[in-house]
Order: sequence, then structure tokens, then C-alpha cells
Amino acid sequence: MKLTTDVCIVGAGPGGALLAYLLAKQNISVILLERFKEIAKEFRGEHLNEEGEEILKKYGLFEKIEELGLLRMERLEYWENGELFKTVLPAPNIGHLGIHVPQSYLLAVLINEAKKYSQFSLMTGTTVTDLIKDEEDCIKGVKANKEGKEIFIESNLVIGADGRHSIVRKRAGIDVTVRKHGYDLLWAKIPAPQNWEPAIKMALIDGMQLSLFTQAKGYIQIGWNIPEGSFPALRKQHFTPFIDKLAKAFPQLETTVRNHIKSWSDFVLLDVQSNSTDCWGKDGLALIGDAVHTMTPTGAFGLNSAMKDADTLATILTKQTISTVDLMNCATERKKAVEKLQAIQIEKEQTFATQFVIYS
Repeated sequence: MKLTTDVCIVGAGPGGALLAYLLAKQNISVILLERFKEIAKEFRGEHLNEEGEEILKKYGLFEKIEELGLLRMERLEYWENGELFKTVLPAPNIGHLGIHVPQSYLLAVLINEAKKYSQFSLMTGTTVTDLIKDEEDCIKGVKANKEGKEIFIESNLVIGADGRHSIVRKRAGIDVTVRKHGYDLLWAKIPAPQNWEPAIKMALIDGMQLSLFTQAKGYIQIGWNIPEGSFPALRKQHFTPFIDKLAKAFPQLETTVRNHIKSWSDFVLLDVQSNSTDCWGKDGLALIGDAVHTMTPTGAFGLNSAMKDADTLATILTKQTISTVDLMNCATERKKAVEKLQAIQIEKEQTFATQFVIYS
């Protein structure tokens, strides 16, 4: 099968889906490829900050997502030995310290809005295998596989929005610099107890960060930092003493924790790293989101930065200039902003324990 489009976007996460919608809205033909058959996949990073909120409001999307359900974080709390000792409240002009948005809701709105335009096409269950290049090594599209059938998609521009293990980036021969941060992360999700008020709660356990994020639909997401590479040895140890520390840090969660976290298999391990590259694209190719600047979970910048990439790129692309637009200016602007955010993440990680000096 052979298809032709103005822009081919690989990866239907928030950045790719938002960009597809914005381009289709400008009468630019877009094919959005997603390797999973279902768009409503589960993500770990689901918090909007004020930048992400502003982008969605700019395009009239925030209200549509709010109708499905979201949850504003009203405060940040620091706990020690089961007691609250410090509370941070949001600035009055912002009104929250982050907004939990189930990404199934976010993606549903973005895809549904894009489908209103005839220029938009979504292909799920489609895995990109290679890039199409001309004799001068300019990228002219992608090769993909859908249900065992090979597909050739020719386009004026390919957008790699396919995550930190981006096949588009790899096939383009773009190298990344990987930074390890000295920790990995265990995720778990439990039902929130009755009368649980929306908040971000932090504790320090064995010198490592433990975070609780209230979620929409009545859940709490647990993010527990552990030393880098320690999980194989950790899971050989008895499970109960580990979970006892969580119950001691937040006694009001003891019942729901013990009812819903009963073994190491109830955690999901995230190999924490941040990536960066000096090259955000080539002739006929641009990279956005985790494909070009993977971030750690600290500060919940990843989702918002991917959408900012999409917003910035959409403002400079037109149907007439797709083949000639200077993508490097866009990349330079975003690269500087991302470098600042990654530096903030490192600082937050290195200084987290100082929030608890009163107890040291």
C-alpha cells in the first residue's frame, strides 16, 4: 500500500496527537501513526502544569477535557514519621499545583477534535520500520507494517513523536546523550480512602523520595525512588518490611496499601534517565517530545514539554512552506527551554532531602 500526505506523525501520544490536530486545522494533510491498536493506553506522567493548561486553553481544548474529568492539586505536603510538617499552597493566580488529567481523556479529546477535519487520518496498530530517503539522504516518508502488510507513506515532513526509544530517531541516525540520575522509580496505584483530599504528598524514606499524587477517578499514584539498578536485589528480599515503611510514612493509607499492594508485582519499574540531543531533525524530519528530550518524572515536565513542542512547531508550519520552513529556529528556541527544565529537574532531585532538614 502506498499513501501520500503533507505530514506523517509517528506516535499518537499527547505531543503527536496535539500536533496532528493543529496541522489538520490549518488544512495540512496529516497521517498519525500509532503502533498500539488502542489509543487509550495508560501513562505514568499525567499531570498538567500551567504551561500545558495554557496551551490547551489557547485552542479551546481544556474545557472539553474538563467535562470528561480532571483533578486540581490544591496543595503540596511534606510528611515525616506519619506527621505533616509543611504545606505549600498554590499562587492565587494559578489556583493549583498541577492538574491530573487521565491521558485517555486527553488523547480522546485531541483525536476526536482532529477527526472533525478531512485532512486528518489515524492509523493504529501500525509500526514504523524504516524511513524513506532520496538519493541525497533527505527523508521523504516512512515504511510501516500494519497487520503484516507493508505500507509506504510519502510525506513532505516526518515528525518523530514516538517516545524515548524512538525508532524514527534511530533510523535517522541521530544520537542521544543519556544521563542517569542515580535512581529508578517504582510506580503503584491504589484506591484513595474516603474523604481523601486532593494533594501531592512527599516523604523521605532511607534518603530517597516517596511521592503520592491524587488522581481523578478516586486513585492515588505512588512514586517511590529507589537506588539505580537496585530492584533485582530488592525483590529478592521479603516484601513486608518494604511496604511497612510506606504505611509508617502515611498511616492513613495503611489499610488500602495492604489491601492493594501485596507483592513486588504490584509495582511497575521505571528506568529513570534523561536524554538530549543537539540534533532535533534533518531535512524532511523533526523530532518532538521524549523522542528528542526525555525527562525524568521530577516536576512532571515531560507531558507539558511535548505539547509545547507541538504548539511551537504548529505555529511555523503552513501548507505552503512545509518543505522549506526553517525547523532549526524552532528547535533552537525549544532546546534552550528544555535545557533549563532539565537543569531544574536535577536541582530538585539533588535538594529534595533539604526539605526535611528539620528532622535530620
